[in-house]
Amino acid sequence: MECDEIKNGTTTGANDDCKHVRESSVYDVLQWETFDFAGHHISIRESTDSFGALIWPGAIALCQYLENNQQQFNMRDKTVLEIGAGTGLLSVVTSLLGARVTATDLPEVLPNLSFNLMRNTKGRSRHTPQVKALAWGDHLQPDFLDSYDYVLAADVVYYHGALDSLLDTMRHFCPPGGRTTLLWANKVRFQSDVGFRERFRSTFQATLLVELPQQEIRIYKATAKK
Repeated sequence: MECDEIKNGTTTGANDDCKHVRESSVYDVLQWETFDFAGHHISIRESTDSFGALIWPGAIALCQYLENNQQQFNMRDKTVLEIGAGTGLLSVVTSLLGARVTATDLPEVLPNLSFNLMRNTKGRSRHTPQVKALAWGDHLQPDFLDSYDYVLAADVVYYHGALDSLLDTMRHFCPPGGRTTLLWANKVRFQSDVGFRERFRSTFQATLLVELPQQEIRIYKATAKK
C-alpha cells in the first residue's frame, strides 16, 4: 500500500473529550486528517497556515514502516525523541506502539502538537508522551535525557536556512559510540535535500531501509560515525 492510500478521509469539529485541551490561537484555517495505525483510529488537527501544522508524507511513511516492522524496531518501553514533530502524528503512533516519547518542535507549534498527542494517546498509550520546545542547534542538553534509544525525524529537510543546525542537532542526540539509532524519512523536493543527504551520509553510517519512488520518499536508519 502506498503512503497516500493510508489516508482515510477527513472529519470536521473536535471531539467533546478534547474540549478541555488548550486550543491554539495561532491556527485560523483548521482541518482534520484521520488514520488507522497501531490498532487505533487517529484524528490529527492541522492548519494550512503553518508548515509545522501540516502532515507531511514522510511522517505517514515512517508511521507505516514502524507499524509493519515491529520485530525489527520494537518500540515497547523504548525512549524516543522526535525532532520537528509538527502535528505529532509520528509521535502519536510511536506512543501507541509502546514507546516513551518526547515530541519536540518550536514553541509556536507546541499547543497544536500537545492537543493532538493528548487527543490520541490519553487512555490508549502505555506511557504518556511528553512535549518540549527545541530549536535546532540551540540549548540542546537541558531537559533532555543523556541518550535515547531512537531519534525520529520525518520531512524535516526542505528549503530553509536551518540545515546546518538540523545536522548539528542530529549529531548531538546521536553521539558516536552511543546506543541511539536515528530513523529519518524524507521526501526529496529541492536540490538542497540532495546536498543535505550527502552531508548526512558523511556524518552517519546510514542504511537505506525503504525507497518509495512514486513519492520520492526514502527512510534511513543511521548511527553516528566515530
